[in-house]
Amino acid sequence: MSNYEQEALREALRWERKIQRKSSLIQKTSKKIQTKINEKIPERIHQAVTESIKKMIELSLSSSAYIYRLNVSPEWDLKRREEEIKKRQLQYKRTAAIEGAGTGAGGILLGLADFPMLLSIKMKFLFDTTQLYGYDIDRYEEKMYLLHVFMLAFSSDEKRREVFRTLRNWEREKDAWKEVDWKALQLEYRDTIDFVKMMQLIPGFGAVVGAWANSRLLNELAETATNMYRLRLLDP
Repeated sequence: MSNYEQEALREALRWERKIQRKSSLIQKTSKKIQTKINEKIPERIHQAVTESIKKMIELSLSSSAYIYRLNVSPEWDLKRREEEIKKRQLQYKRTAAIEGAGTGAGGILLGLADFPMLLSIKMKFLFDTTQLYGYDIDRYEEKMYLLHVFMLAFSSDEKRREVFRTLRNWEREKDAWKEVDWKALQLEYRDTIDFVKMMQLIPGFGAVVGAWANSRLLNELAETATNMYRLRLLDP
């Protein structure tokens, strides 16, 4: 293992310890409040939102429009692969920031439109990342792995630990994940990002918040994907 790989593994293991810490009192209280709010929302609304997110993610997982074929040499070492990933992270972060600022400045309707657009950007970034780490994005199990990385990045602390265990034992778990609990996914995703995204709808304030929030969410996804793939490659 090269010096770069050793340092990358150490960083990934530190990140692993961080995400497995117990939730703070504030985080636990926030999750309880969000759960109570969700319980008061009519089931038909949950179904409509769930179906919307399900269709967006299914489209991104099945449509060739989301897959940009990258020329990745099998001879590239981890350092070269991650250099390319960082370049794409910067590109997608800029796109997300511009999109967030534009929709944030446009008021409530455009602010709501930001959700599917940002989701599309995130999924495209994950497709690129998967290819750059050397995995075949056309395989169903790799798409499911990618989806679990997405869930890991945007879930509550309790759910995150559960998803992390699944990813860490992917070779044993992958056959059990033929189907996805779409309602759980959309609730976790919405609850994780709704505070910063709802601030984006505030008149006169949305553009700044939109750009900042989208950049931050893209960075969180990149950190999660990078460390998860490092652990998969270097500490199987």
